Amino acid sequence: MRRRTLVLAGLAGAVLAAGAALRLALPGAEAAEATTVPRATPPLPIAKVVLFSSGVGYFQREGHVEGNTRIDLTFPVTDINDLLKSLIVQDLSGQVTAVNYDSQAPVERTLRSFAINLTGNPSFGDILNQARGEKVEVVLQVSNTTQPGTLTGTIMGVEKQRQIGKEGPAEVAFLNLWCAEGLRSLKLAEVQRVRFLNPIMDDEVRRALEVLALSHDTQKKAVSVSFSGSGRRPVRVGYVIENPIWKTSYRLQLPKEGKPFLQGWAVVENPSDEDWSDVSMSLVSGRPISFQMDLYQPLYIPRPVVEPELFASLRPPTYQSAMERELQAQPRAAAAVGERLDGRAGLARDEAFGNALREQAAKGQAAGLGADRRAVPGRQHHVDPILAIQQGVTSAATASNLGDFFQYDIKHAVTLPRQKSALLPIINQEVQGTKVSIYNQSTHPKFPLLGLKFKNTSGLHLMQGPITVFDGNTYAGDARVLDLSPNEERLISYAVDLNMEVEPIAKSTPDRLTKVVIKRGILIATNKVVETKVYNVKNRSDQDRLLVIEHPFRADFRLAKPEKYAERARDVYRFELAVAKGGSAQQEVVEERDVVQRVTLTNADDQSIRFFMQSPVTSPAVQKALQKALELKGKLSLTQQELAQVTRTLNDIVKDQERLRANLREMPSNAAAYKRYLEKFDQQENEIEKLNEQIKKLQATEHAQRKDYDAYLMALDVE
Repeated sequence: MRRRTLVLAGLAGAVLAAGAALRLALPGAEAAEATTVPRATPPLPIAKVVLFSSGVGYFQREGHVEGNTRIDLTFPVTDINDLLKSLIVQDLSGQVTAVNYDSQAPVERTLRSFAINLTGNPSFGDILNQARGEKVEVVLQVSNTTQPGTLTGTIMGVEKQRQIGKEGPAEVAFLNLWCAEGLRSLKLAEVQRVRFLNPIMDDEVRRALEVLALSHDTQKKAVSVSFSGSGRRPVRVGYVIENPIWKTSYRLQLPKEGKPFLQGWAVVENPSDEDWSDVSMSLVSGRPISFQMDLYQPLYIPRPVVEPELFASLRPPTYQSAMERELQAQPRAAAAVGERLDGRAGLARDEAFGNALREQAAKGQAAGLGADRRAVPGRQHHVDPILAIQQGVTSAATASNLGDFFQYDIKHAVTLPRQKSALLPIINQEVQGTKVSIYNQSTHPKFPLLGLKFKNTSGLHLMQGPITVFDGNTYAGDARVLDLSPNEERLISYAVDLNMEVEPIAKSTPDRLTKVVIKRGILIATNKVVETKVYNVKNRSDQDRLLVIEHPFRADFRLAKPEKYAERARDVYRFELAVAKGGSAQQEVVEERDVVQRVTLTNADDQSIRFFMQSPVTSPAVQKALQKALELKGKLSLTQQELAQVTRTLNDIVKDQERLRANLREMPSNAAAYKRYLEKFDQQENEIEKLNEQIKKLQATEHAQRKDYDAYLMALDVE
């Protein structure tokens, strides 16, 4: 199907240059462009950028158009599917008539669809030969010839004739025309210009040249938006395409007194080939589901491509938020659990801290340098006693809640050149926190980690990212935090606490029977499994420490000791233990689990039943029921034993009769032994009849006893 191919702005010059090279004059090209195709205007500039943490970005272009206009844009091939999925076009006072884009078909296939096939770099003669039957105007070179300078006729074809010249025989191409005066044959070398008189052919050649020009950059495709209307009016084009996720990095300062100070920076990137000039930028911390679907070429089965989880497999430990919170069973003294960095000493201390910073900045000098620091002659050293990371930096973003998402709107216009990245400050304020040491045996079996239990009092949603921690003026380490909602508490760790040592000791005790019940002939025995772990802690520092012990949480175990915990995350319990400077402490964690054993009494042996009956945890009712079950089972066992004995006796007699029959067949009837064997055989027949009667009675007795035993067990429901 033939359709108008969309081109970039500035393509007309390339088309005219290519036409001149081919010596094809396209008459009235400018007029045809004005009447049949909306005039191309420069691309709309990007005015708004919204970046998401799911690997996509929303880009909005804004500008003004006038009259019937076509906007030509180019996109990488990899973005076409996202563009087709999300494109939004608005003409605020007119109408959007069409959105066209380049086909995915190879350029050779597209070129073959035009009336003049430019595939394979055809020669001048080959092009004219394809136009047989078309009416053209031919301009010849000025020379000593009787031919007129300009001819009008219909192309009949191009032929090659063998002629003898100065350099010997050679093939010469001739253009055959049917003119009003008759048939003319013109040397192709003398033809200066050929102009098609059919405007359709003009359009076909121009479109084929446009396709060739666009094929030079195989990594990009053209998308054209046609607007219809009158007068000057605003238009918008918005779309969602793949873009690097925006990231966050934080700086956290832990002062000796006062609240910790958190500074957050957003890392944004412009990977495109277009500058972002004075754009309105927003950063969204939510993760909308985003996938790729091939809409650019025909699909038989839609196949989305889902991106992997963000920031997988990073080394720094991260801590899940609490699912439950409870108070510790042991008392906690605020003065004995370490430094509290939440500003509870009052506003006066914070105000004094701020005044000190302002005084240092005004004086431009520092105090409190060590006595052993030597000054270099000619150079004056100024070292701030407190690293004030907030000085000279203000947050460039305002935050807003978008329901399930959180958005940072950059307050000023952002300019970011192509293939460049930038750091934008989004957070610059104090938070609440408490210094702690965090021990997790799987992280380090011997030493806990220095950390902070801080509360997000910034009022902003903190997206996951790295944190560089400064303890006063000194770099203390790196940490990492997961997504943190406003007013949510979270642990972070940034260094190994070499001044504290933890020794975990696991203890095990034998399983203990705790309960025995009977349900419809099934004995249900409950055994308690007890696991104990003792954490021995030694604090070798000169400061009191608050130790947070992370103990694995297992859903099938219940916590027996201590009765309560500080908080529980998805995978760990957290216990808080105050350890005085130079002292020791111990935290014992006892967990229990019930293991249920089911025993079918009809299949159980007497020894197993007596074991449960004699257990001290078995109730008198269960003991009585088991005792009666043993009695019924004993009677049944006696009957079964007697039946088995009678059956063995019968089998012995039957086997002896087989011997007697064999002897009687071999022995003469008048022999003395023959008479004896016959008498014995007759006696055994009487015994067999008696034994068969006895077996029938024992079988009936056994059946009745088993029925009574089973009925008794099935009716049991004793605890």
